[in-house]
Amino acid sequence: MTDVKNPDNVEIHSGKDMLNVNDDALSQKLHLVNNAIDEIGFTSYQLKLFFLNGFGYGVDSLLLLLSALVQPQVILQYQPSVSKAQTIALYVGLLVGALVWGSSADIIGRKYAFNISLLWCSIFAIVAGASPNYFSVCIFVALLAFGGGGNLILDTTVYLEFLPSKYQWSLTFMALWWGVGQMTASLVAWPFLANYSCSDAINCNNSNNQGWRYTFYTLGSLVFILSLLRITVIRLKESPKWLLSQGRDKEVVEILQYIAESGKRSCSLTVEMLEAIGPVRQDNLSSRYHPKVIFKHVKGLFPNKKVAYSTSLNFASWSLIGLAFPLYNVFLPIYLQSRGRHVDGDGSTYTTYRNYAIINVCGIFGPVIAGGLVEVKYLGRKYTMVIGALLTMGFLFAYTGVKTAAQNLAFNCLISICLNIYYGTLYAYTPEILPAAHRGTGNAISVSCNRIMGIVAALIGSYADLTSSIPIYVCAASFGVLAILSILFPFESLGKRST
Repeated sequence: MTDVKNPDNVEIHSGKDMLNVNDDALSQKLHLVNNAIDEIGFTSYQLKLFFLNGFGYGVDSLLLLLSALVQPQVILQYQPSVSKAQTIALYVGLLVGALVWGSSADIIGRKYAFNISLLWCSIFAIVAGASPNYFSVCIFVALLAFGGGGNLILDTTVYLEFLPSKYQWSLTFMALWWGVGQMTASLVAWPFLANYSCSDAINCNNSNNQGWRYTFYTLGSLVFILSLLRITVIRLKESPKWLLSQGRDKEVVEILQYIAESGKRSCSLTVEMLEAIGPVRQDNLSSRYHPKVIFKHVKGLFPNKKVAYSTSLNFASWSLIGLAFPLYNVFLPIYLQSRGRHVDGDGSTYTTYRNYAIINVCGIFGPVIAGGLVEVKYLGRKYTMVIGALLTMGFLFAYTGVKTAAQNLAFNCLISICLNIYYGTLYAYTPEILPAAHRGTGNAISVSCNRIMGIVAALIGSYADLTSSIPIYVCAASFGVLAILSILFPFESLGKRST
């Protein structure tokens, strides 16, 4: 090869891998691939992934908030018997999408699911804006969520599997796109819903309640553009670590050599080095879609007691945040509206969505702060999550005592920042501690736990008094438990390479 450089000054062969739970051949080959990725360093390819995967990351939060933001006006127009059916449809779609796209990523690879999922979201988001009745709104929301449910799983998985260990902190930092998605949804919805919405059910119809449709059209079109950029700009290569699990050593080397050459870096990994280790065990199944394949990937998440303990805590954390986050954030417009009237008599649509936009802009800073904290020696990933969870708990309890409009907005901004410190770190930590061969399935189950509890939160929202402080107390207590679970995690990924 051409004389190239290793500008990151990585000590190539001394990295400590996170897990060694696969068969011996796969573990040894993963170690060599990690060495090669560290040798290549951070190139323009990873930078493209940061932005285009980040856009996809933001789409998940954008879609979640899109449904929440338009829901009050959709309900006002159609007067459904089950007021939270739209939220339930959203979470059912996210749940099924996470399971289907996540498990398929371990079976057919990351590339195809990565390219299709975002395009799917955009098409049904646009179509949802033209819904003629409440039933069709729920159906199209479920369909767009089906794409979004897998999109987020693949964004973190794909980015991590191309990332040098020196830059694994950027996976936490990438969660800032979650805040960007929230901010975008809020800023787009604010003018549309404030200026093109009806105010009472008696006189609410298509002619005076177009704001929620405009919001769907605009955000759906934005996601469509991003999906095209993902296909035309990044031209994703298949994950080398997934290819290893399939015994496709030659393709692994070709992809890493391509990234090295395009970035004018060195890559000393050869096919002979991988083949010298021996073949990776392959199941002799008649079809890759056989149920036994999925079971194999689920079983691979529990190879020994320590990893099983870690996986279980991870699923529990995702379940609990799946309850707390929707109770607070998805129903936040209702909180803000009721608090506005209570605090200063202003519960107008304009003020509600203005505050919502400001709060979600503040949310961007949470992952940025977390990106720095996760690299602090005595904090790492675990204690960054503890800090984020405890601060969120404290501000949630304090929020119930607000007296003025300024306090109302300030506390919500602080909660948004601290909540995203925790959430952003959890999103990054989860794929780091999962075995590479089963990472898609592990991510899918984690996020599915989250979605199931989101459905529970929607059911609670259908029968609970969301204008009271009770949901806030439930959220606060949940974050206290999340802090304890973070302390109990057996692995700290700071300074260790993902396998």
